[in-house]
Amino acid sequence: MQPNTLYICYFWLDEPLVQTQVLPYLREIQKGGARVSLLTFEKENLSSEKIEAQRKRLTDEGITWHCLRYHKTPSVPTTFFDILNGARFVRRLNKNEKFDILHGRVHLPTLMAAIARKLSKYKPKLLFDIRGFFPEEYTDGGVWPEGGWLYRAAKRVERWLLREADGFVVLTEKAREILFPESKQTGVDKLNRPVEVIPCCVDLKRFDVISDESRAEMRSRLNIGDRFVIAYVGSFGGWYLTDEMFEFFSAAREADSSVFIMVLTQRDKAMVIDKLTAAGFGETDFFVDSVLPDEIPQYLNAADAGLSFIKRCYSKQSSSPTKNAEYLAAGLPIVANAGVGDVDLQITEHNVGVLVERFDRECYLDALERLKTLGNIRERCRDVAKTGFDLETIGGIRYRRLYERILGQK
Repeated sequence: MQPNTLYICYFWLDEPLVQTQVLPYLREIQKGGARVSLLTFEKENLSSEKIEAQRKRLTDEGITWHCLRYHKTPSVPTTFFDILNGARFVRRLNKNEKFDILHGRVHLPTLMAAIARKLSKYKPKLLFDIRGFFPEEYTDGGVWPEGGWLYRAAKRVERWLLREADGFVVLTEKAREILFPESKQTGVDKLNRPVEVIPCCVDLKRFDVISDESRAEMRSRLNIGDRFVIAYVGSFGGWYLTDEMFEFFSAAREADSSVFIMVLTQRDKAMVIDKLTAAGFGETDFFVDSVLPDEIPQYLNAADAGLSFIKRCYSKQSSSPTKNAEYLAAGLPIVANAGVGDVDLQITEHNVGVLVERFDRECYLDALERLKTLGNIRERCRDVAKTGFDLETIGGIRYRRLYERILGQK
């Protein structure tokens, strides 16, 4: 009999993370024979026509899509409402569908699933896809005051979910060591519940466009010539160290006046351009734009290195930056700071980049010099992406294995 699962995600369907992470994982889970349903929370009132079009597209892939409205402000009351509304909806859906697994992506969706299961006669297994240290992320990112009532409430909820769940996903070995150290050898926690480390993976088929010819074509299109290109993909602010990254760009310009900066971001384009201009970069020295997820490999193919500076803090021990996996898949060495997830080990063990120990000019210039000594390691980077971050051979296999182990508890 096919296992029946409901994946709950507190994002909207068009969110890039859903397109590049959630849906690819669901397609991999399907390969194990599972029937997959997806619940998202949409930030806009979608027309019935758009809902039906999206639903049909996903149905054609074998994914049954459900959606509720996402409410943003005021933050705490609306989030509380969404949790209760989500739990009510999941309970009603479970009554009809009798799911085998309720799969919650991070804390709030897992809370909805746990409440729904408590209130249901039919009791599916509960998979807590922890991914990040959610309460600490909010304090480290400056959203909540450290030790405040919201943090304490979130930690109480987290402890309850850790007791209730039947299986777990974390993104890094460091997170496993903190939460489930015994599982490193056994694959299970103290209560014999399965634990999998599944980093943020990428679909390497998206990077099949990479070749010397396509690289030359994109570099010509951007009028880069033979300049050294440093790329950055993603957002700024919060735990993404904006000032430090622009200081690094300035140091790179000091070391090589012809350096070219490529920034692919969905937001903050005006801010990025202003900061690069203030640092002395001319209009022909950078490219800043929003591109579709499927276009990212083509642009990264034109670069020579990828930058990833993230605040070093407790919560980031659980972090697996998707941008790093994308850099490696594109054949780019990574320039990163130490102390984030498993990044230190990945870079040093495989020699696919350089680590910055301190955020100052001297360290930046040293990192740039060490980067040059690596030479052409594009194939090595792609090999590391394949062995460590491939959607099919890493993410897909581990998710399907986890499903089998959870259901084997019945």
